[in-house]
Amino acid sequence: MAEGRREQPPHPPLCLPPASKRPCLRPAPRGPGPGPGHGSGSPGSRYRSPESLLDCAAKAVAEKWAFERVEERFERIPEPVQRRIVYWSFPRNEKEICMYSSFQCRVAGEEGPSAAASGTGGTGSGAASAGGGGGSTAGAAAAVGAAGVVGTGDGLPFRRGIRLLETGCVENVLQVGFHLSGTVTEPATASEPEITHKVAISFDRCKITSVTCGCGNRDIFYCSHVVALSLYRIRKPEQVKLRLPISETLFQMNRDQLQKLVQYLITAHHTEVLPTAQKLADEILSSNSEINQVHGAPDPTAGASIDDDNCWHLDEDQVREQVKQFLSQGGYYGSGKQLNSMFAKVREMLRMRDSNGARMLTLITEQFMADPRLSLWRQQGTGMTDKCRQLWDELGALWVCVVLNPHCKSDEKSSWLKQLKKWGDMDVCPLEDGNYGSELPNITNALPQSNLAQDTLSRPRRTVFSRAVEACDLHWQDSHLQRIISSDYYMSPSYQREGESLLFNPQGLPLWLGAISIHVPNHVPTACARVDALRSHGYTREALRLAVAIINTLRLQQQRQMDIYKHQKKELLQRNVTSTTNLEGWVGHPLDPIGCLFTTLTETCRVDDDNTMDTGGDPRPPVYHHAPVWGCPDGGESYLTLALEVALMGMGQQRIMPEGLYAQDKVCRNEEQIVSKLQELELDDLLVRTLRKQAIQLLEAGPFSGLGEVIHRESVPMHTFAKYLFSALLPHDADLAYKVALRAMRLPVLESSAGSGDVGHPHHGISIVPSRYPRWFTLGHLESQQCELASTMLTAAKGDMLRLRTVLEAIQKNIQSSSLIFKLAQDAFKIATPADSPPDITLLNVALELGLQVMRMTLSTLNWRRREMVRWLVTCATEVGLRALVSILQSWYTLFTPTEATSIVAATVMSHNTILRLSLDYPQREELASCARTLALQCAMKDPQNCALSALTLCEKDHIAFETAYQIVIDAASTGMTYSQLFTIARYMEHRGYPLRSFKLASLAMTHLNLAYNQDTHPAINDVLWACALSHSLGKNELAAIIPLVVKSVHCATVLSDILRRCTMTAPGLAGIPGRRNSGKLMSTDKAPLRQLLDATISAYINTTHSRLTHISPRHYGEFIEFLSKARETFLLAQDGHIQFAQFIDNLKQIYKGKKKLMMLVRERFG
Repeated sequence: MAEGRREQPPHPPLCLPPASKRPCLRPAPRGPGPGPGHGSGSPGSRYRSPESLLDCAAKAVAEKWAFERVEERFERIPEPVQRRIVYWSFPRNEKEICMYSSFQCRVAGEEGPSAAASGTGGTGSGAASAGGGGGSTAGAAAAVGAAGVVGTGDGLPFRRGIRLLETGCVENVLQVGFHLSGTVTEPATASEPEITHKVAISFDRCKITSVTCGCGNRDIFYCSHVVALSLYRIRKPEQVKLRLPISETLFQMNRDQLQKLVQYLITAHHTEVLPTAQKLADEILSSNSEINQVHGAPDPTAGASIDDDNCWHLDEDQVREQVKQFLSQGGYYGSGKQLNSMFAKVREMLRMRDSNGARMLTLITEQFMADPRLSLWRQQGTGMTDKCRQLWDELGALWVCVVLNPHCKSDEKSSWLKQLKKWGDMDVCPLEDGNYGSELPNITNALPQSNLAQDTLSRPRRTVFSRAVEACDLHWQDSHLQRIISSDYYMSPSYQREGESLLFNPQGLPLWLGAISIHVPNHVPTACARVDALRSHGYTREALRLAVAIINTLRLQQQRQMDIYKHQKKELLQRNVTSTTNLEGWVGHPLDPIGCLFTTLTETCRVDDDNTMDTGGDPRPPVYHHAPVWGCPDGGESYLTLALEVALMGMGQQRIMPEGLYAQDKVCRNEEQIVSKLQELELDDLLVRTLRKQAIQLLEAGPFSGLGEVIHRESVPMHTFAKYLFSALLPHDADLAYKVALRAMRLPVLESSAGSGDVGHPHHGISIVPSRYPRWFTLGHLESQQCELASTMLTAAKGDMLRLRTVLEAIQKNIQSSSLIFKLAQDAFKIATPADSPPDITLLNVALELGLQVMRMTLSTLNWRRREMVRWLVTCATEVGLRALVSILQSWYTLFTPTEATSIVAATVMSHNTILRLSLDYPQREELASCARTLALQCAMKDPQNCALSALTLCEKDHIAFETAYQIVIDAASTGMTYSQLFTIARYMEHRGYPLRSFKLASLAMTHLNLAYNQDTHPAINDVLWACALSHSLGKNELAAIIPLVVKSVHCATVLSDILRRCTMTAPGLAGIPGRRNSGKLMSTDKAPLRQLLDATISAYINTTHSRLTHISPRHYGEFIEFLSKARETFLLAQDGHIQFAQFIDNLKQIYKGKKKLMMLVRERFG
């Protein structure tokens, strides 16, 4: 023994991970594994030897049975058999490793006809077989390894793990039973030295059940070292040392060998193992210890027991922590993107039929329900953000998929139902439609509601989980449904029993919308939820079969609705209104039925490009091909044409606008999403044929179609949908394209009158609509879509006068917003006047017509863009030509205000640039000028205050018109015009060389003015000084005429003294009016007319002084003394001025003797 203690083991064994077991509900399906295995040839070999019967049996047992069951079933298991079972028990599919080490991975060709064909024959047939895991070539392994990371970045664990593996960083790989260990070396970098991590993996039935890595990584995903070791085992199984479970090895040892093993183990790890070893030894030597009461001993390498659930390792704590962290970041783009990636991971797990999908969704939901913002939003009565609402919608939709799993056990569904009800009963649980109530029918209640207009409070409270709760009542046991999803060739029997006629169409193809009549359309979302569930759980082919049956049902339903409309068409057209509609539309529905069907069908037709695996740059648009419908009698249909057809049917459904901002916004958003998917389709002859057929049917479907001749007043508009149809149909059938687009231009909710009455039948659609005034929160967006549709038609109709006229009439009839019509006018003008080619006169005329309509609409309403609109209209009319300008000038009163007509329209028309642009000759210029002058005089008569000056300016070159405009000003001066307007016109008259007229207007202006004693900064002071200067320059008579007006209107002493000073500096009459004699003498202040002005100025100084002294403060004393100095200068202009000023000062001293300091300053300055 002493010698044994001195020996050192060559390699210390790795610590084993805890042999914990986790619950799993269903094993995941297995596909062919990529790595080369036992019995394969060289990596490049073309030939492979067939697998032995032992390997075939071992593969099946290793995937389905716990090893304990094998041991119980057989008394003795030969060692070669044990080796092969242990060998095949490791996961064989790299896609599964990728799923647990990166966000969503999509393997090329994963979903398509070939994949579906290799799936199950029906939902009852179980998962696809998993074979050939270790026998595939290295080339296949590389392909899957590369393909499995589409949509992942180089920084994700799976990519890093591949790099570590390919650079030879994985060493010392050893498999002992159901335990794999090894070392992974991280290469040195510029900042980090080389470091080696010990990695241990436990597995059972082709699933990794626990992982341990020395790097200490804490994340939802496996670290890159676990990935590298796992891929090493999958790709290079022949290079892995394989040993039986350690208990089998110990069983072969005698006592001495066992003792030596234990001592060597303790010696190698005495610091860590010795206390535990001594404790175990004490317990074993004690006969009453608990350890001696148990038969045998645990073996972490011996695999799982019978009672252990079998599922992949998932770190629940990390899932909770990361979801909580993302939610705490609010509505930021990064956090929302991460949460959507986690939802995508759940869907990926469901598609792999991995029980961790439901488990991970439960963990996510728990954190969502614990979000503290929910209670805050509820207390404040505010709605959550749009991004948060979308996350909650996806959460609810995922739960519908989970509970509709066709193979889930009843106890699982019961458990989920209990949990969903618990969440739904919480006060903070978000409501389905974002409002405090709902009008949406129950997911399983197919019959029309008897009283849909009941009070909101009496409706059941519907949360985001209500759909999932209702889906728990659905089952897959219906025999007709089972036959549909189990066979491509299920047809109507030659002899039909009673009631079977509703199960097949006239061609014998099966129908499905649930156990109801096809006349009730509200179960389409429920039926589509089944399709989504099948697809989400990996039953691609079954989902396709059910989708085809649903589409056949919708086709038959559409045909019968058209038949009904034909019998009611005359009555409907007479009333021009219908109350037949669908309260629950398919577009914007919480279950997204149209999007589900479209995605299911197009994924089958998608051409996968291996080059799209590059993670850099923008993703390429998908490419589709026609995949024929399985079991189609004539073979003339493809899944791609069905996808297009069902999208058109859903988008064209006539449906009521839901209540609430979020529900309405969701309708718009979902519609745009479907259109963007449709735009990805490259239209060929087959698709164009489908497009034309469905467009015609939508036009002829009456009240059941949003494009029918008669629709409900609150029907969701078809503008976005029609814009797609127009663009798609235009190259192939222009008449149909315009017919669809023109029909869709209407927006009846904005029409002033709406009829009433129900002309539909209750069993043909829900025809009772709550009587409420519509609150369309997205009306602005809808109107902008209407505008875009019109703009698209205008662009396409360029050069076609007839079509342009038709589109113009539709715009004028249906668009109610002046701003949007103006935008259309601008768009048309821009298209009609390209920079490199001549203008299109037909489109220019349309732009002008639209501009004129905008002018009429905004003439009597306030619009902040009005001036821009007026200027644009003149520009447009100029481009059209002379007749257009003359027309707007002659009819200005229906288009413009007088101010706009004179200051903008007429002024622009008469500008030099306009004359040059039109290249007008003299008669044409005169015609235009005559129209402008007539307009100016009419505007001046109607609004002289604002138009008189512009009218005078426009009439300058015509004497008669100018005189007429001047007389209009004189007539209006005494009544409606202000002093500022009159002063402005007076200055203009002086500038134009009419000083006497200017004087007259200035005198009229003075009669409207009143300048108080303290208004020494009034803006009219300059005008008063100018008027007095003008009078002084004209002569003594004019000065004598204006001074009484000045004395009456101006009471400010400083202004009066300034006028007086200016009048005494020069002689009057310097203007040199013809026929007048100028004396050239200065005027005396002792004589008229300046004597009156001097007396008024002195009086103003005296009054102002007393007014200022009433509330004067010491800090203003200095300013007051300066004011008295200016007053003395004015007093001294009079002959006895010094005496008057001395008496004035004495009076101040006597009256204000209480202001001692101020009076002292007065005495110091003035004596």
